[in-house]
Amino acid sequence: MVPTLNPGDQLVVRYGAVVRPGDVVVMRHPFRQDLLIVKRAVERRAGGWWVMGDNPLVENDSREFGAVPDEFVVARAWLRLRPPPGAGQRSAGALLSWAASAVRPVRVAGSAGRSLSRRLRAR
Repeated sequence: MVPTLNPGDQLVVRYGAVVRPGDVVVMRHPFRQDLLIVKRAVERRAGGWWVMGDNPLVENDSREFGAVPDEFVVARAWLRLRPPPGAGQRSAGALLSWAASAVRPVRVAGSAGRSLSRRLRAR
C-alpha cells in the first residue's frame, strides 16, 4: 500500500471533529503523551479507537498499544499539503505535477474507505 503521507507533507486538521473509520487522525502516543503521531482510525472498540499506520511492517500502532482512548485523539486530518519541488526541480512539468497533487483530502472516500477498513481489520 502506498503511504498516504510522505516526509515533508503538512496536514490541515480539524480539532474536535467527529472521527469515522478510515479517517486519518492526529493523536497523542499512549506511552509518550508529549509525542503526537498520525494514524488511520480503523474501528471503534471497547476502550477507544483501533488505529493503524498505512505501512503494515511498522507496528507503532494499536497492534503495539491497543485501543486508543477518545481523549488521546487530538484532531482529524482534512487535507495533505505537499511541499513544492526543490530549487533544482522547477521545470514546468515538475511544477504542473506538483500543482496537480499538492493538495489532497486524506480521507479514503466511498467504498474504497470501507474496503480499506475491512482489509485492515482482517490482519
